[in-house]
Amino acid sequence: MRYVKPTRFSYLPKPLDRLDFIGLFECDPFGNWLLFRRIIIAAVGWFTYFRYTTVNRIKIEGTEHLENLPINNVLFLSNHQTYFADVIAFFHVFCAVKWGFKDTILPPMYLLAPRARQYYVAASETMQKGILAKIFALGGALTIERSWRADGREVQRSVDSAAVDKIQIALKHGWVVSFPQGTTKPFAPIRKGTAHLIMANDPIVIPVVINGFRRAFDKKGLRFKKRNTQLSIRFKAPLIIGPGESVEEIVEKVRKAIEQDIPERMDWVQGKEG
Repeated sequence: MRYVKPTRFSYLPKPLDRLDFIGLFECDPFGNWLLFRRIIIAAVGWFTYFRYTTVNRIKIEGTEHLENLPINNVLFLSNHQTYFADVIAFFHVFCAVKWGFKDTILPPMYLLAPRARQYYVAASETMQKGILAKIFALGGALTIERSWRADGREVQRSVDSAAVDKIQIALKHGWVVSFPQGTTKPFAPIRKGTAHLIMANDPIVIPVVINGFRRAFDKKGLRFKKRNTQLSIRFKAPLIIGPGESVEEIVEKVRKAIEQDIPERMDWVQGKEG
Protein backbone atom coordinates (compact mmCIF):
# COMPACT_ATOMS: atom_id res chain seq x y z
CA MET A 1 0.00 0.00 0.00
CA ARG A 2 1.40 3.40 -0.90
CA TYR A 3 0.75 6.30 1.42
CA VAL A 4 -1.94 8.64 0.14
CA LYS A 5 -2.42 11.84 2.10
CA PRO A 6 -6.07 11.96 3.25
CA THR A 7 -8.09 14.60 1.48
CA ARG A 8 -10.13 17.09 3.47
CA PHE A 9 -12.89 19.32 2.19
CA SER A 10 -14.81 22.13 3.86
CA TYR A 11 -17.55 24.59 3.07
CA LEU A 12 -15.33 27.28 4.61
CA PRO A 13 -12.81 29.10 2.43
CA LYS A 14 -9.13 28.59 3.12
CA PRO A 15 -7.51 29.29 5.52
CA LEU A 16 -10.65 29.56 7.68
CA ASP A 17 -11.24 25.82 7.28
CA ARG A 18 -8.34 25.19 9.69
CA LEU A 19 -10.37 26.77 12.47
CA ASP A 20 -13.06 24.12 12.08
CA PHE A 21 -11.28 21.55 14.27
CA ILE A 22 -14.63 19.98 15.27
CA GLY A 23 -15.54 19.37 11.64
CA LEU A 24 -18.90 21.13 11.66
CA PHE A 25 -18.38 22.50 8.15
CA GLU A 26 -16.48 19.55 6.74
CA CYS A 27 -17.84 17.83 3.64
CA ASP A 28 -16.83 14.85 1.53
CA PRO A 29 -15.25 15.08 -1.97
CA PHE A 30 -18.72 14.98 -3.53
CA GLY A 31 -19.99 18.00 -1.64
CA ASN A 32 -22.04 16.12 0.97
CA TRP A 33 -22.03 17.56 4.49
CA LEU A 34 -20.31 15.05 6.80
CA LEU A 35 -22.42 16.08 9.79
CA PHE A 36 -25.56 15.24 7.84
CA ARG A 37 -24.03 11.91 6.82
CA ARG A 38 -23.30 11.13 10.46
CA ILE A 39 -26.93 11.86 11.30
CA ILE A 40 -28.11 9.52 8.53
CA ILE A 41 -25.71 6.75 9.60
CA ALA A 42 -26.74 7.14 13.24
CA ALA A 43 -30.46 7.10 12.40
CA VAL A 44 -30.17 4.00 10.20
CA GLY A 45 -27.92 2.44 12.85
CA TRP A 46 -30.43 2.91 15.66
CA PHE A 47 -33.26 1.70 13.42
CA THR A 48 -31.41 -1.49 12.41
CA TYR A 49 -29.41 -2.27 15.55
CA PHE A 50 -31.81 -4.85 16.98
CA ARG A 51 -31.90 -6.71 13.66
CA TYR A 52 -28.34 -7.82 14.35
CA THR A 53 -28.39 -8.24 18.12
CA THR A 54 -31.91 -9.29 19.17
CA VAL A 55 -33.94 -10.55 16.22
CA ASN A 56 -30.80 -12.28 14.94
CA ARG A 57 -27.36 -12.85 16.45
CA ILE A 58 -24.21 -11.55 14.83
CA LYS A 59 -20.74 -12.99 15.30
CA ILE A 60 -17.87 -10.65 14.42
CA GLU A 61 -14.28 -11.81 14.01
CA GLY A 62 -11.01 -10.19 12.99
CA THR A 63 -11.56 -6.56 13.99
CA GLU A 64 -7.95 -6.53 15.17
CA HIS A 65 -7.11 -6.13 11.47
CA LEU A 66 -9.03 -2.83 11.47
CA GLU A 67 -7.64 -1.23 14.61
CA ASN A 68 -4.53 0.42 13.14
CA LEU A 69 -5.69 1.10 9.61
CA PRO A 70 -5.15 4.58 8.13
CA ILE A 71 -8.26 6.72 7.68
CA ASN A 72 -8.12 6.42 3.91
CA ASN A 73 -7.08 4.22 0.97
CA VAL A 74 -8.54 1.06 2.51
CA LEU A 75 -10.61 -1.23 0.31
CA PHE A 76 -12.87 -3.88 1.84
CA LEU A 77 -13.77 -6.73 -0.52
CA SER A 78 -16.59 -9.03 0.49
CA ASN A 79 -18.96 -11.65 -0.81
CA HIS A 80 -22.49 -10.31 -1.17
CA GLN A 81 -25.79 -11.71 0.11
CA THR A 82 -28.32 -8.85 0.32
CA TYR A 83 -28.52 -5.34 -1.11
CA PHE A 84 -28.48 -3.41 2.17
CA ALA A 85 -28.22 -5.62 5.29
CA ASP A 86 -24.57 -6.48 4.54
CA VAL A 87 -23.44 -2.87 4.17
CA ILE A 88 -25.39 -1.64 7.19
CA ALA A 89 -23.75 -4.34 9.32
CA PHE A 90 -20.31 -3.25 8.04
CA PHE A 91 -21.05 0.35 9.00
CA HIS A 92 -22.05 -0.79 12.51
CA VAL A 93 -18.70 -2.56 12.86
CA PHE A 94 -16.65 0.33 11.43
CA CYS A 95 -18.24 2.78 13.85
CA ALA A 96 -17.77 0.38 16.78
CA VAL A 97 -14.07 -0.09 15.92
CA LYS A 98 -13.67 3.71 15.88
CA TRP A 99 -14.85 3.67 19.51
CA GLY A 100 -12.40 0.89 20.42
CA PHE A 101 -14.83 -2.04 20.40
CA LYS A 102 -13.39 -5.46 19.52
CA ASP A 103 -15.46 -8.10 17.71
CA THR A 104 -18.73 -6.67 19.03
CA ILE A 105 -21.32 -3.96 18.45
CA LEU A 106 -22.64 -4.12 22.02
CA PRO A 107 -23.66 -1.61 23.37
CA PRO A 108 -24.62 0.83 20.58
CA MET A 109 -23.03 3.92 22.14
CA TYR A 110 -20.79 4.23 19.04
CA LEU A 111 -23.85 5.53 17.16
CA LEU A 112 -23.61 8.76 19.15
CA ALA A 113 -20.61 9.76 16.97
CA PRO A 114 -20.43 7.42 13.98
CA ARG A 115 -17.61 7.24 11.48
CA ALA A 116 -18.35 9.27 8.33
CA ARG A 117 -15.34 8.61 6.07
CA GLN A 118 -16.76 5.37 4.69
CA TYR A 119 -18.37 4.49 1.39
CA TYR A 120 -19.83 1.51 -0.39
CA VAL A 121 -20.17 0.64 -4.06
CA ALA A 122 -23.75 0.02 -5.23
CA ALA A 123 -25.62 -0.32 -8.51
CA SER A 124 -27.35 2.97 -9.36
CA GLU A 125 -30.59 1.15 -10.26
CA THR A 126 -30.70 -0.39 -6.77
CA MET A 127 -30.27 2.96 -5.02
CA GLN A 128 -33.16 4.51 -6.97
CA LYS A 129 -35.80 1.96 -5.97
CA GLY A 130 -37.86 3.42 -3.15
CA ILE A 131 -37.45 6.09 -0.51
CA LEU A 132 -35.49 3.82 1.86
CA ALA A 133 -32.89 3.08 -0.80
CA LYS A 134 -32.49 6.80 -1.46
CA ILE A 135 -32.02 7.46 2.26
CA PHE A 136 -29.41 4.70 2.48
CA ALA A 137 -27.63 6.25 -0.50
CA LEU A 138 -27.09 9.43 1.52
CA GLY A 139 -24.98 7.39 3.95
CA GLY A 140 -22.13 7.02 1.46
CA ALA A 141 -23.21 5.16 -1.68
CA LEU A 142 -20.90 5.26 -4.70
CA THR A 143 -23.41 4.50 -7.45
CA ILE A 144 -22.23 2.81 -10.63
CA GLU A 145 -23.83 1.68 -13.87
CA ARG A 146 -23.03 -2.00 -14.15
CA SER A 147 -21.71 -2.93 -17.59
CA TRP A 148 -22.92 -6.52 -17.40
CA ARG A 149 -26.35 -6.40 -15.74
CA ALA A 150 -29.37 -4.07 -15.51
CA ASP A 151 -32.84 -4.63 -14.02
CA GLY A 152 -32.16 -8.34 -13.57
CA ARG A 153 -31.10 -8.89 -17.19
CA GLU A 154 -27.71 -9.60 -18.70
CA VAL A 155 -26.49 -6.64 -20.79
CA GLN A 156 -23.36 -5.48 -22.55
CA ARG A 157 -22.41 -1.85 -22.34
CA SER A 158 -19.27 0.22 -21.91
CA VAL A 159 -17.60 0.43 -18.51
CA ASP A 160 -18.77 3.37 -16.39
CA SER A 161 -15.52 5.34 -16.24
CA ALA A 162 -17.13 7.98 -14.02
CA ALA A 163 -17.75 5.28 -11.41
CA VAL A 164 -14.06 4.35 -11.39
CA ASP A 165 -13.20 8.00 -10.75
CA LYS A 166 -15.72 8.11 -7.88
CA ILE A 167 -14.15 5.11 -6.18
CA GLN A 168 -10.65 6.51 -6.56
CA ILE A 169 -11.74 9.84 -5.08
CA ALA A 170 -13.49 8.05 -2.20
CA LEU A 171 -10.38 5.97 -1.46
CA LYS A 172 -8.34 9.15 -1.06
CA HIS A 173 -10.87 10.34 1.50
CA GLY A 174 -11.74 7.20 3.45
CA TRP A 175 -12.67 3.52 3.45
CA VAL A 176 -14.57 1.85 0.61
CA VAL A 177 -16.60 -1.36 0.72
CA SER A 178 -16.95 -3.17 -2.59
CA PHE A 179 -18.54 -6.45 -3.61
CA PRO A 180 -16.28 -7.68 -6.42
CA GLN A 181 -18.81 -10.21 -7.74
CA GLY A 182 -21.29 -7.42 -8.46
CA THR A 183 -24.24 -9.64 -7.53
CA THR A 184 -25.78 -11.40 -4.53
CA LYS A 185 -25.56 -14.70 -6.39
CA PRO A 186 -23.07 -17.01 -4.61
CA PHE A 187 -19.89 -18.15 -6.41
CA ALA A 188 -20.35 -15.62 -9.21
CA PRO A 189 -17.07 -14.66 -10.95
CA ILE A 190 -14.93 -11.82 -9.64
CA ARG A 191 -15.10 -8.79 -11.91
CA LYS A 192 -11.75 -7.81 -13.41
CA GLY A 193 -12.48 -4.17 -12.64
CA THR A 194 -11.65 -4.93 -9.01
CA ALA A 195 -8.12 -5.98 -10.00
CA HIS A 196 -7.65 -2.85 -12.12
CA LEU A 197 -8.84 -0.74 -9.18
CA ILE A 198 -6.28 -2.36 -6.89
CA MET A 199 -3.48 -1.96 -9.41
CA ALA A 200 -4.28 1.72 -9.97
CA ASN A 201 -4.63 2.76 -6.32
CA ASP A 202 -2.55 0.24 -4.35
CA PRO A 203 -4.89 0.35 -1.32
CA ILE A 204 -4.81 -1.81 1.77
CA VAL A 205 -7.16 -4.64 0.78
CA ILE A 206 -9.15 -6.26 3.59
CA PRO A 207 -11.02 -9.43 2.55
CA VAL A 208 -14.31 -10.05 4.33
CA VAL A 209 -16.43 -13.19 4.47
CA ILE A 210 -20.07 -12.91 5.54
CA ASN A 211 -22.67 -15.58 6.14
CA GLY A 212 -26.27 -15.92 7.30
CA PHE A 213 -27.61 -12.71 5.76
CA ARG A 214 -29.25 -14.55 2.88
CA ARG A 215 -31.11 -16.80 5.31
CA ALA A 216 -32.14 -14.00 7.66
CA PHE A 217 -33.27 -11.32 5.20
CA ASP A 218 -34.94 -10.97 1.81
CA LYS A 219 -32.83 -10.07 -1.21
CA LYS A 220 -33.00 -6.35 -0.45
CA GLY A 221 -32.06 -6.97 3.17
CA LEU A 222 -35.01 -4.94 4.46
CA ARG A 223 -37.48 -7.64 5.48
CA PHE A 224 -37.00 -10.60 7.76
CA LYS A 225 -37.08 -14.00 6.13
CA LYS A 226 -35.98 -16.12 9.08
CA ARG A 227 -35.51 -14.88 12.62
CA ASN A 228 -33.01 -16.15 15.21
CA THR A 229 -30.42 -16.65 12.48
CA GLN A 230 -26.71 -16.71 13.18
CA LEU A 231 -25.06 -13.94 11.16
CA SER A 232 -21.30 -13.72 10.79
CA ILE A 233 -18.74 -11.19 9.57
CA ARG A 234 -15.11 -12.25 9.43
CA PHE A 235 -12.40 -9.73 8.59
CA LYS A 236 -9.16 -11.24 7.33
CA ALA A 237 -5.61 -9.95 7.35
CA PRO A 238 -4.74 -7.52 4.53
CA LEU A 239 -4.24 -9.20 1.19
CA ILE A 240 -0.64 -9.18 0.02
CA ILE A 241 -0.46 -8.23 -3.65
CA GLY A 242 2.88 -7.84 -5.42
CA PRO A 243 3.53 -4.95 -7.82
CA GLY A 244 4.09 -7.29 -10.76
CA GLU A 245 0.98 -9.45 -10.38
CA SER A 246 -1.39 -9.72 -13.32
CA VAL A 247 -5.13 -9.03 -13.37
CA GLU A 248 -5.83 -12.76 -13.45
CA GLU A 249 -3.59 -13.42 -10.45
CA ILE A 250 -5.26 -10.68 -8.42
CA VAL A 251 -8.72 -11.95 -9.37
CA GLU A 252 -7.72 -15.43 -8.23
CA LYS A 253 -6.40 -14.10 -4.91
CA VAL A 254 -9.58 -12.13 -4.27
CA ARG A 255 -11.81 -15.09 -5.08
CA LYS A 256 -9.95 -17.32 -2.64
CA ALA A 257 -9.77 -14.62 0.03
CA ILE A 258 -13.54 -14.05 0.09
CA GLU A 259 -14.06 -17.83 -0.19
CA GLN A 260 -16.00 -17.86 -3.43
CA ASP A 261 -14.37 -20.86 -5.08
CA ILE A 262 -17.11 -23.11 -6.45
CA PRO A 263 -17.39 -26.22 -4.24
CA GLU A 264 -16.40 -29.48 -5.91
CA ARG A 265 -19.88 -30.93 -5.42
CA MET A 266 -21.40 -27.93 -7.22
CA ASP A 267 -18.88 -28.41 -10.05
CA TRP A 268 -20.04 -32.00 -10.37
CA VAL A 269 -23.72 -31.05 -10.40
CA GLN A 270 -23.19 -28.30 -12.95
CA GLY A 271 -21.17 -30.64 -15.15
CA LYS A 272 -23.89 -33.27 -14.99
CA GLU A 273 -26.59 -30.69 -15.83
CA GLY A 274 -24.49 -29.35 -18.72
